[in-house]
Amino acid sequence: MNLTLSVPSIGCNSCIETITKAIQSVDQSALVQGDATTKSINIESQLTELKIRELIAIAGHEVA
Repeated sequence: MNLTLSVPSIGCNSCIETITKAIQSVDQSALVQGDATTKSINIESQLTELKIRELIAIAGHEVA
């Protein structure tokens, strides 16, 4: 699944790294690319959107 989400709490690349680690802790083959300027994140993963949103929340961020 390819998914693009808006994550308004992204402030820098460290935020993107934290989200990436959270997603890859469950799906090691997931590809995660983020943009701190647009506060968006693009994820290619086998996980469901619900699970990805849950992992982002666990990482301390909120999906819009």
